[in-house]
Amino acid sequence: MRLLIWLFFLLFVAAAPARAQQISIELGKSPLPINQYFTISIRLQDQQLKEYTPFPQIQGFKKSSRYSSTKTITTAGNTTTILTIVQNYAPLEEGQHVLKPFSMKVNGQTVQSQGMTIQVTPMQANAAQSPNLPDLITDEEEQPAVVDEEPEFLDKEDKAFLNLYTSKKEVFVGESVTIALYFYLAEEDQRLLDFYDFANQMTGIMRQLKQANAWEEAFEFTEISPEQVLVKGKPYLRFRLYEAVLYPINLQDFRFPQLQLKMIKYRLARNPNLLAEDRQEGYKTFYAPERVVQVKELPPHPLRNVVPVGRYRLQERLTQQHVPVNKSFTYHFEVRGEGNLSAIMPPVPAGPPGLEFYPPDVRQDITRRQGRVLGGKTFAFTVLPREPGTYNMGQTMEWIYFDPVTAAYDTLRPVLLVHVTGARDSDALVLSRDLGAFYNIIENEDNKLVSLHFFEEIRRYTNIVLFVLLAITAFVFIKK
Repeated sequence: MRLLIWLFFLLFVAAAPARAQQISIELGKSPLPINQYFTISIRLQDQQLKEYTPFPQIQGFKKSSRYSSTKTITTAGNTTTILTIVQNYAPLEEGQHVLKPFSMKVNGQTVQSQGMTIQVTPMQANAAQSPNLPDLITDEEEQPAVVDEEPEFLDKEDKAFLNLYTSKKEVFVGESVTIALYFYLAEEDQRLLDFYDFANQMTGIMRQLKQANAWEEAFEFTEISPEQVLVKGKPYLRFRLYEAVLYPINLQDFRFPQLQLKMIKYRLARNPNLLAEDRQEGYKTFYAPERVVQVKELPPHPLRNVVPVGRYRLQERLTQQHVPVNKSFTYHFEVRGEGNLSAIMPPVPAGPPGLEFYPPDVRQDITRRQGRVLGGKTFAFTVLPREPGTYNMGQTMEWIYFDPVTAAYDTLRPVLLVHVTGARDSDALVLSRDLGAFYNIIENEDNKLVSLHFFEEIRRYTNIVLFVLLAITAFVFIKK
């Protein structure tokens, strides 16, 4: 029986991590207006995303952008991470559309969805506008040699270019800058160009984009889907090849070298027919010009080398506003905004003697979307009040940061009040703990002072008694 119990315990322990790692599919809302996205999301708990099959096609919808978000929750030393990949779908027409049951393979695991009926309603006001696009960058075309005056296949000029986009030209130490590598292709030139050895080329490109002096938050892409954009009023397809947000950790500038991408370039047949190929494969290399982002030092301040940089706001919450003496409560100090959330440290409580603060539990959620990293970090402090009174949490802690937009230091201070009721108990620290049976009998013990030589005297008299008893025993033995 004991062997069976041990086997069950070992199986339970071995299965625990597998239960903790969960994968699920979540569907968006219905009904939705025609100018809003429907979404399908993959949700992973406590594991990294390694691979997944493409999101399904939906009749009446067109695949659009994709983004990811990460939540990290730390409670009592246990950390849970939730990664969500969201695929947007743009509706093409109003009415009812059926998303049939489908399955996706994520990290080798098959995940099922029952599908749903999606109701698309008329447009709502305040539709989102397309972001500004970078100017067209022209490159010299690589012209192949002309074999004869009337070649069978002709080269057609393409309208395509490679561009490395940086959201800022200069940043402070710790300030975010978004970089993105785009390939633009005119819609009418889709038959002229195709990607060549893409995975290997991107490995080399990403190696050139890495910055040794940066904290990087990279956006994940498993498939490259074109977006329809306008460049100088003309329709283009934009392929987002790479995107990340960088935070400089020292005064060294970000330097991005000239990047190159080799593409398949087709030559079109002069007189196409059904019996022969109508295009001939060749190659063309596109170049993105080098970029430099200058890094500036923060203005003078005693905490210049340790303060976080970003745009933040404070959200705070108390589990109770009226608390009896010696009854704990929780104070939530949440920093929300845009910046390097992973580098944010908790505020250090320096409150009055009447409040005792314990190390906080930490919860973090990060959303990477449209070239920005947003989210929040929550520090949940357990507080034990020792004396009655009204306490202003703003007098217990503060959080200093640097705002790169205003180029000034700022401070987040709490404003909530907590009211501690009851009478002060000087013995509360001892009585609040279970110290065992020894302390339960202290009140019944004699508190009279005892001489330091008392135990030596007891030992001397005890030795005399033992000697007398030994002598009597020896005398009786000899007499017999």
